[in-house]
Amino acid sequence: MGAETTERLYGVCDYYDAEALLTDAERRVLGRLRTFLDEQAKPLLADYWERGDFPDQLTGPLIDLDLMEPAEVTGPPGPGHTPARGIYHGFRIFELARSDASLATFYTAQAGLFRTAVTVGASPEQRAEWLPRVLDFSLKGVFSLTEPEHGSDIAGGLATSARRDGGDWILNGAKRWIGGALTADVLAVFARDEADGQVKGFLVDRQAEGVTLEKIHGKASLRMMQNANITLADVRVPEPMRLHNVNSFRDVAAMLRMMRSDVAWIATGTAAGAFEAALRYVTEREQFGRTLGSFQLVQEKLARMLGNVTSALSLVVRLTEQQDRGVYRDQDSALAKMQTSLLMRETVALAREVVGGNGITLAADVARFHADAEAIYSYEGTHDINALIIGRALTGHSAFTH
Repeated sequence: MGAETTERLYGVCDYYDAEALLTDAERRVLGRLRTFLDEQAKPLLADYWERGDFPDQLTGPLIDLDLMEPAEVTGPPGPGHTPARGIYHGFRIFELARSDASLATFYTAQAGLFRTAVTVGASPEQRAEWLPRVLDFSLKGVFSLTEPEHGSDIAGGLATSARRDGGDWILNGAKRWIGGALTADVLAVFARDEADGQVKGFLVDRQAEGVTLEKIHGKASLRMMQNANITLADVRVPEPMRLHNVNSFRDVAAMLRMMRSDVAWIATGTAAGAFEAALRYVTEREQFGRTLGSFQLVQEKLARMLGNVTSALSLVVRLTEQQDRGVYRDQDSALAKMQTSLLMRETVALAREVVGGNGITLAADVARFHADAEAIYSYEGTHDINALIIGRALTGHSAFTH
């Protein structure tokens, strides 16, 4: 199903031409996204990153691009309609991340996290009502799982409580690091049922009585992405707003299994963006009467960066092909997230290094990628947690502490 056109979107950062797996229609949609990012987003990124604000003026035009299930790719609704392929979704994330990790995280909060919460956690009747609104962004939501005292140990430590009260549920607790919460319509909150001790899911109106949101300040990474602390104090949620297919943490884990690959694509795109920024710089910057790119040590670092990006892209493409066939295993997505994050971390460091002193300035782009990589390295499972998931699959023994 390769594309018919010869002009490539990704050039040197896709050294083995993985984009040949895309159809012509998929590449046209991605090309429009590229134009939007180059012309409207990139001129704003350094300023908004430094200010720690999100460029809200980009939200409407980004939604209008119709990237989640574009008709050009899927066909019109009705007979002949086929969902967009995983490889398209992956390259959409890659395209966003190679421009800016906050933009990729912002879009994926809706297109990945919240969409998965509804697709997996909702009943068929709920999906029929909510999913079309998720796809067109008329219902904006966020995935609210992490808590102030529970991140990696959330499976057993989740402390937010839910208590049935007639036709409603009463929620109490707190969530932390929830990206996009300040502008969402609903919060997909996961809480422990006091009656049976099992985790349940709820769509909570952001403006409901008892919901308090506070922007997290002082971040040194993903500064454009607006993360929030959420406090829930006797928040009343009607039973129809409970995610009816979420009845234990096992159901939440099924969502995480599906979503972790998105973060691996973000890590890969971030590495590619840093590599491309460094390559541009060293081919233009002169020292000792020659461009930096003509020096042996710089070329060695460029080769290592390209090797990292190529390896990461190969991992996520293969993982996505497996998932398109219905193969979802915790250890597969954990391996991809762990390894792409490691490769990204080295790549952004090498990019900052070859740019020299200017590498700490936002004008050269690499500083933004370098800082943002630290958040990506940790979210959706730290290196150690993902390693233990893989180790458990390899040995048959769980090394998680209890």
